[in-house]
Amino acid sequence: MKRFALLDIGSNTIRLVLFEYTSGEGLREIKNIKTPARLAQYLDNENVMEEAGILILLDILEGFKGIAERYNITEIHTAATAAVRASKNKIDIQKRVEEELKFPLRILSGEEEAYFGYKAVVHSIGHKDAITIDIGGGSTELTFYENKNLVYSTSLPFGVVTLKNKFFKDAHNNVEAIENTRQFVKNELKSVRWIKDRSVPIVAIGGSARNVARIHQAMISYPIAGVHGYSMQLKHLQKVNNLLMETPTDELDSIDGLSKDRSDLIIPSIIVFEELFEMVDATAFEFSRQGLREGMSMEIIKNDYPLAFNKFEVLEISLIELSNVFHVDRTSGKKRASLAEGIYHELFRHGFIDVKRKHKYLMMNAAKLYKLGDFIDSDAGSQHTFYLLSNFNILGLKHKDRVRLALLASYKNNSLLSFYMREIDWFTEEDQEQIRRMGSIIKFADSLNKSGTDTIVDVMISDKGERLDLIVRYQGDPVAEEYLAMRHLKHIEYITGKPIDLVFVECKD
Repeated sequence: MKRFALLDIGSNTIRLVLFEYTSGEGLREIKNIKTPARLAQYLDNENVMEEAGILILLDILEGFKGIAERYNITEIHTAATAAVRASKNKIDIQKRVEEELKFPLRILSGEEEAYFGYKAVVHSIGHKDAITIDIGGGSTELTFYENKNLVYSTSLPFGVVTLKNKFFKDAHNNVEAIENTRQFVKNELKSVRWIKDRSVPIVAIGGSARNVARIHQAMISYPIAGVHGYSMQLKHLQKVNNLLMETPTDELDSIDGLSKDRSDLIIPSIIVFEELFEMVDATAFEFSRQGLREGMSMEIIKNDYPLAFNKFEVLEISLIELSNVFHVDRTSGKKRASLAEGIYHELFRHGFIDVKRKHKYLMMNAAKLYKLGDFIDSDAGSQHTFYLLSNFNILGLKHKDRVRLALLASYKNNSLLSFYMREIDWFTEEDQEQIRRMGSIIKFADSLNKSGTDTIVDVMISDKGERLDLIVRYQGDPVAEEYLAMRHLKHIEYITGKPIDLVFVECKD
């Protein structure tokens, strides 16, 4: 286990995150605290940070150091970005932090900041090719990656604070200010030749991006939690912008999803997102909850855990970590998945079922996580499983697929499935039928390993014309499995549309 603190010193806010890493459960936050600092406004005309800004910085860092120590964390890492980076007196600032607070101040270059953002995205989002954007207070970082390998990166010398100070002297929705900002941003983006017409998803990280996603989720009464993996189109960005434009300045705080400390900065950020979307000809605008801090954390952790993290197995690793977090019996889960796969293949072989490869993959993983909510209350295990999985941040999985996984892992009967699907309302009748069939396979597979003694070897289906034989080969004593399999056989009969005779055969070899 490794625990450490990371101080993210931005142009707009300063944030303390206490991290813990274990090889079983991965990287998790113990504590996440931020405070507005607006350090960029303390840069004078010659880009020297004024003493008032330095004192604010020192005061906040000292307070955050004390919090880390209360959690018995003494390993402190720092990441200072645009405001400190742009300061002509940054070396003096660095010395004062190190002398007065006794920990080093790392000032990231724009390229380093872009790289750490990219690193976090490829380890948390499934896209093989994408453009990333991280718009901070004083700079904007862009990267382009293919097959999860970094190809281009750049840091542009503007952020939401600098755009606001440069163009917005009056109301947040001043038309002239907005047009001037839009033209400025357009010209800046044109200078980055490698972004034009890439036709890939844009993945946005950082506080401004999260606020845009949360506002849109509130606008449409989004039914599940979390912005990681949330996807929008240009028209959705424009709808958020229209809402902000129509809202009087003194009423911005009433908009659900908008942080109070970002209410005067949200318009500049969404202008950047809109212009980038059009220039890239993006296929989607998605959000990553993981960014600079997580990217840096991976570098820190790699020193002690060189095999940690794999950008090509994001979902697989996330599901393993999830099962460890909820103390799922992985041995039983693997057996259940193996049985489910065997049942599926027999049904497929006889022409009773055929689903897309990715949906079968979700079924296999749902089998491993089946009814994980039983640890809360077995009587309501299905309900707890559905809620936990549909709202848990599963890296590498889009929201609709996350809910599909939750529906499969929580499957109990069609009535409860219908109830869950009405609550979400994302799926067609055809989707529901497919999920019911795959859920039925998982439920029956679970009955074949209820004792957890691994007595069932495999299953086969024999077509007898109007009836089927479901042959279950076993070793040992399958008394619990035989009883439960008979009870739940109706779930397989529903898929086949034929009556089934259940035949248990002892496997001698």
